[in-house]
Amino acid sequence: MSESEQTTASAQNRKPKRRRRKPRRRQSNWDLRQFQVPAVAGKWRFHDFDLPLPLMRAIHAQGFEYCTPIQAEALRQTLLGGDIVGKAQTGTGKTAAFLISLMAYFLEEPAPEGQKPGAPRALIIAPTRELALQIEKDAKALARFTSLSVSSVVGGMDYQKQRDGLGKKIDILVATPGRLLDFHQKRDIDLSELEVLVLDEADRMLSMGFIPDVKRIIRYTPKKEERQTFLFSATFTEDILELASQWTQNPAHVEIENTVENQADIDQRVYLVSDDDKQRLLVNLLEQENFDRVMVFGNRRDLVRKLDEALKKAGINAAMLSGDVPQNQRIKTLESFREGELQVLVATDVAGRGIHIEDVSHVINYTLPEDPEDYVHRIGRTGRAGAKGVSISFVGEEDAFSLPEIERYLNAKLPCEHPPEGLL
Repeated sequence: MSESEQTTASAQNRKPKRRRRKPRRRQSNWDLRQFQVPAVAGKWRFHDFDLPLPLMRAIHAQGFEYCTPIQAEALRQTLLGGDIVGKAQTGTGKTAAFLISLMAYFLEEPAPEGQKPGAPRALIIAPTRELALQIEKDAKALARFTSLSVSSVVGGMDYQKQRDGLGKKIDILVATPGRLLDFHQKRDIDLSELEVLVLDEADRMLSMGFIPDVKRIIRYTPKKEERQTFLFSATFTEDILELASQWTQNPAHVEIENTVENQADIDQRVYLVSDDDKQRLLVNLLEQENFDRVMVFGNRRDLVRKLDEALKKAGINAAMLSGDVPQNQRIKTLESFREGELQVLVATDVAGRGIHIEDVSHVINYTLPEDPEDYVHRIGRTGRAGAKGVSISFVGEEDAFSLPEIERYLNAKLPCEHPPEGLL
């Protein structure tokens, strides 16, 4: 028996929380003959999971062919109704993994009769507005050929507009904890009939102090034996594993390690430069090199503001993204960057996780992050979906202690060199 057959047989012995039905085939001019993906040894295709046709059509429209490791491992468990605790960094495809699973379920099992407005079938909790809005966007793209409804409730956005959106039937609700609790307390949201709960970036929610709110939210949902739960985290600390044991039932554990091998499509460079020369190096790099779409990371808001001002003064098409920027402006800035109208996005680590922007050609670490894990998240903005990317880290006096910690985390030495002649 092959490894994939053994895995499937093992998964089938698990007690599912729901019984799978054959997908309802919608009438459509589109069929799987228009989505040909050859079988490749060692790779899983979305075809291998017998997904509903409208979902396969959306997957095809998104340009997906083969599953990423986290998608393959997760779908093999979640499509059978099991809980999952997944360890994976941003950029590995985990968002599509949980969205495809819950949408496949909902397409096969229609909403119960009498579903109330504001009572979602699935709830996805994310730590930041940017991540929640990105998940909503991804969900709508995957649901485009279905009748599934997707909504979001996040802080910093038009309250009344979100409240009006809750007056209808909702299949998938994406939310940040504070705004979700606010609407729940006003009885605009009912979580008592929830079927699927997704907790994304649980480690980030822990570090940002949201766990008490998340615990309150979970108390309003059905017992863990009566719902399916997905928990994803970039790290598995003792605290995260303890929370996972409280919130999931007999979960499958899936781990996609943060390794330098996972960044094989990223050319990582380290430029040794004095702190006083960093700004001049950055401006010269952006002026002299042919960089299409660049993210520049700094550790502090005041630094990001200073860099944004310096780049604009030099005539570079740049904007900043940090906690100081009003939410509506942050969304406009991200959209401009996504559409290619903006060349350079200067950001704090608020943009390091959960923001999916295709075709970022370069990531520049103006300062190295204090947490080695954030280095992986930052450079993961480039080199996505098989494209080649470049990360350049400026290492000065203030970064001297961070570099060895990052190398230990990656279990690899990063190539250090002086900046090319003419840049300083």
